[in-house]
Amino acid sequence: MGDMANSSIEFHPKPQPQREAPHAGGFGCTLAELRALMELRGAEALQKIQEAYGDVSGLCRRLKTSPTEGLADNPSDLEKRRQIYGQNFIPPKQPKTFLQLVWEALQDVTLIILEVAAIVSLGLSFYAPPGEESEACGNVSGGAEDEGEAEAGWIEGAAILLSVICVVLVTAFNDWSKEKQFRGLQSRIEQEQKFTVIRNGQLLQVPVAALVVGDIAQVKYGDLLPADGVLIQGNDLKIDESSLTGESDHVRKSADKDPMLLSGTHVMEGSGRMVVTAVGVNSQTGIIFTLLGAGGEEEEKKDKKAKKQDGAVAMEMQPLKSAEGGELEERERKKASAPRKEKSVLQGKLTKLAVQIGKAGLVMSAITVIILVLYFVIETFVVDGRVWLAECTPVYVQYFVKFFIIGVTVLVVAVPEGLPLAVTISLAYSVKKMMKDNNLVRHLDACETMGNATAICSDKTGTLTTNRMTVVQAYLGDTHYREVPSPSAVTSKILDLLVHAISINSAYTTKILPPEKEGALPRQVGNKTECALLGFVLDLQRDFQPVREQIPEDKLYKVYTFNSVRKSMSTVIRMPDGTFRLFSKGASEIMLRKCTHILNNNGELRLFRPRDREDMGRKVIEPMACDGLRTICVAYRDFPAGQEPDWDNENEVVGDLTCIAVVGIEDPVRPEVPEAIRKCQRAGITVRMVTGDNINTARAIAAKCGIIQPGEDFLCLEGKEFNRRIRNEKGEIEQERLDKVWPKLRVLARSSPTDKHTLVKGIIDSTTGEQRQVVAVTGDGTNDGPALKKADVGFAMGIAGTDVAKEASDIILTDDNFTSIVKAVMWGRNVYDSISKFLQFQLTVNVVAVIVAFTGACITQDSPLKAVQMLWVNLIMDTFASLALATEPPTESLLLRKPYGRDKPLISRTMMKNIVGHAAYQLTIIFTLLFVGELFFDIDSGRNAPLHSPPSEHYTIIFNTFVMMQLFNEINARKIHGERNVFDGIFSNPIFCSIVLGTFAIQIVIVQFGGKPFSCSPLSTEQWLWCLFVGVGELVWGQVIATIPTSQLKCLKEAGHGPGKDEMADEELAEGEEEIDHAERELRRGQILWFRGLNRIQTQIRVVKAFRSSLYEGLEKPESKSSIHNFMATPEFLINDYTHNIPLIDDTDVDEHEERLRAPPPLSPNQNNNAIDSGIYLTTHVTKSATSSAFSSSPGSPLHSVETSL
Repeated sequence: MGDMANSSIEFHPKPQPQREAPHAGGFGCTLAELRALMELRGAEALQKIQEAYGDVSGLCRRLKTSPTEGLADNPSDLEKRRQIYGQNFIPPKQPKTFLQLVWEALQDVTLIILEVAAIVSLGLSFYAPPGEESEACGNVSGGAEDEGEAEAGWIEGAAILLSVICVVLVTAFNDWSKEKQFRGLQSRIEQEQKFTVIRNGQLLQVPVAALVVGDIAQVKYGDLLPADGVLIQGNDLKIDESSLTGESDHVRKSADKDPMLLSGTHVMEGSGRMVVTAVGVNSQTGIIFTLLGAGGEEEEKKDKKAKKQDGAVAMEMQPLKSAEGGELEERERKKASAPRKEKSVLQGKLTKLAVQIGKAGLVMSAITVIILVLYFVIETFVVDGRVWLAECTPVYVQYFVKFFIIGVTVLVVAVPEGLPLAVTISLAYSVKKMMKDNNLVRHLDACETMGNATAICSDKTGTLTTNRMTVVQAYLGDTHYREVPSPSAVTSKILDLLVHAISINSAYTTKILPPEKEGALPRQVGNKTECALLGFVLDLQRDFQPVREQIPEDKLYKVYTFNSVRKSMSTVIRMPDGTFRLFSKGASEIMLRKCTHILNNNGELRLFRPRDREDMGRKVIEPMACDGLRTICVAYRDFPAGQEPDWDNENEVVGDLTCIAVVGIEDPVRPEVPEAIRKCQRAGITVRMVTGDNINTARAIAAKCGIIQPGEDFLCLEGKEFNRRIRNEKGEIEQERLDKVWPKLRVLARSSPTDKHTLVKGIIDSTTGEQRQVVAVTGDGTNDGPALKKADVGFAMGIAGTDVAKEASDIILTDDNFTSIVKAVMWGRNVYDSISKFLQFQLTVNVVAVIVAFTGACITQDSPLKAVQMLWVNLIMDTFASLALATEPPTESLLLRKPYGRDKPLISRTMMKNIVGHAAYQLTIIFTLLFVGELFFDIDSGRNAPLHSPPSEHYTIIFNTFVMMQLFNEINARKIHGERNVFDGIFSNPIFCSIVLGTFAIQIVIVQFGGKPFSCSPLSTEQWLWCLFVGVGELVWGQVIATIPTSQLKCLKEAGHGPGKDEMADEELAEGEEEIDHAERELRRGQILWFRGLNRIQTQIRVVKAFRSSLYEGLEKPESKSSIHNFMATPEFLINDYTHNIPLIDDTDVDEHEERLRAPPPLSPNQNNNAIDSGIYLTTHVTKSATSSAFSSSPGSPLHSVETSL
């Protein structure tokens, strides 16, 4: 290692550039040295830097960079650095290949059964029994067939295999494109993330992946550090390192105590500059990844058999966005143990429905097979009195195989494997389209949850307002100016103080740049409130840049940066005469309490007593606030020469201030917001405003937006008052008290992030309404993380949001605009409706196909619809229909109804009416054709045909009519709320039109040229026209059904409720109480076709469940339309009537849904609640801090040892 060679030379206090050991590429440090350096912390690290490099600037010289100017922006130099020190990019896990996906699709149980049956059937068809035409076997192989036809026995088996291959390829292709889309989305999120670096003395925003070792990076409040580095200069910097260490306390960083900054950690306060020393796989997060990657692979080899890995993307290995270190170790471990996912509302309902349908199908198919076999056996051996001869065995076996295939076909048709496909397609399609509406969806199911949203808690600044702030009123030198004063009206002493106070006491990264286009507004860069103040300086015809050049950032003596607790920012500078001056700015009511003097119109100090403060509040601050302005107070303080104050005692230092000015800052409401809020209110969504502003400002803006309307009964509270109302004497939050407040609350002002989290949690946990509330929250600050995580859907701001907020969110608003949230609601409702449309169509086909196959088999010993035909029908109705119906574009009318809520069944009474009605029509037609069709069309009957007989026209007509009816019913299925016009907007969906026409074309080909494999014989034009006529009848019949009022049909049940509370609890406990984050859920391979779930659940059915389901049966006969809700609201079934075993401290956020789904297990004494706040989701039952226990994964696994060593 080079450092030993250097240490002797480099031990002088000032490093000398001479005699350096030769190093890689002419840089003074090797990769290994830097890696070793970054492993050290605190004092050790400082000592090492002093020994090896003298100080940080020595390190910068070795890396050929300047602490103030940064790197020269020279492409060849940057490229060289990438070659030597690596790129800031962690290679993602390899996506699954197409073949792996095919293999996964083949795992489906029904398909395996079919394959086996087909292979058996193939084998038997090649076997010619020796006693060929012997009469002994009866008329089994006889019949109308000639030699040529007997040869064609293999076709059916082959055709089944072929259709299985089709289904598999389609499924695999869908999974593959879904994964590709996901990766595209992920990489888009990656590219969106920029970081500020200094190159050539200029501040630049570069993509995180473009950072190189030696870059000088600006770090500020809210950043997620993208690389390791050493701090050069910092102001009040505090870092949350819990993602690496598990310690939740914020760590103070300073150049002289602990300068090591690590990737994947969050800046919680302050700002500073660092020199980048390790990137990508060599950074601390990267090292952990490489270990995990290796661990994961060994693990995989070990239990390939046991484990099905899904969701390649869930483990995207980019620390840059997809997760912080801790979360990723987490995810890797979750994948290893792959426990149950926490389902979204829709998926809960769907799984339940699919399982019920699957069970019914299984029963039907079993009965079909048993009846067929018995019938055959009794007829052959009892009625005809034959004896089982050895040479006849293959013939009989062939019959049994045929029966078995028929049974399996019934099952195939009964199981709606198109459901997961429909969900996936619908969500993927929506996500893609939502990008155009400025919604970047990070978690797929957020899209669908948004459709159920009943409450939105929105920030004010930037979401409801334009976030382009300007000073419009000011109070200076005892005068209240209603517009910006002219410089001549203000005493020069006050003006000077004001210009200095604003220019120095604001982040130096905030500035106002000239407009990009002629006539446009000047560009505001950085914190918008500070931009308004700097703009005020420019309006007073002064400039802030010279002041900043005179006192550069590293000359600032002490900075107290802005945070949500202080609500102010202060900077101390050393004056030329050695005294200190402090400048401070912040929320006016907080700052004025600390002021003891104020400048009069001559710029002299006069006393500022509490009485003056009340006057000022009444005459200046309230009028400003009622105009919807934010009021900011600017003040200063001079410290006497002599002793230096104790800078750590902040309350002492920032006190006894002199007020220079109070300014009113306007942030106009976005013009499109009032209309968007009206839409929300029409759609049954309550909008609440949660802001840090003064209550009068907040109320004025809420009125402008239409959040509060005159004459309504609403509450506007300040954070303090809110807390007073919801806490009992001991200071604990009580849900009953909260329930009295939140329904009327519309504006929460001067609120802290904790208040926001309390409010969201309170609304979600509330059991007052008949429905559990579904809450969406917007946030942009670091401190909004807990509230965003707690909410059902968290929206982060794409422009103003910090990395921490984006990390905690489900959807990122790329334009920070409230109207985009309304678009998200529309898309969410559309997803829900698309799936209901698909279900309505799918279930009609299922019911008809199963009944036809079943009765046909029992009466005629042969299903009128052959296995291959069934598979084709299955393909149209599953795959194609899911594509056609899941891609319907949303319409404004979706916003005219109330949210469905969690308990609303997937299949409403109207849909049930449609399903039953259409099924009745189709069954009537098909049975008429089956039993008297040959007379009507004057053709040979196809019933009771012997084995391997050629396809009959009779059965072909039945098959064709069946498909025609499905096609026209697909058009009916476009409307689920009983609308009359089913063609409404049909041409706005080209996918739908092309699929319907395409299916029709293929059907013609199959019938006319399908021949033996499809068991079809060509039809005449007349027969075709009849089939079409019956098909079009579906549309007419649809109108008839629409005429019957749903309210008259009391007998219809709804189906597909959300799982009841007790069931959830049962399943959860059975599954080992594992809790999983959302991002992985949608990545389950095609939701691992329902069947696997079916098998698992069948093994879990307990007596309790059986008992409960009978209870459901009894309760589910709705007497009136609303009865289903009444039933769901009875105490035993309330989904959110959960008791807590432990009083939860107000800001702990016990993982996501844990409280919602069950009372948490008793916590161990060393529970570290904050670990959750900081964004680590540990999967153990109890979140211990990582230092106190090795992460739980199976002991003895390589992963386990890796983690222990970490």
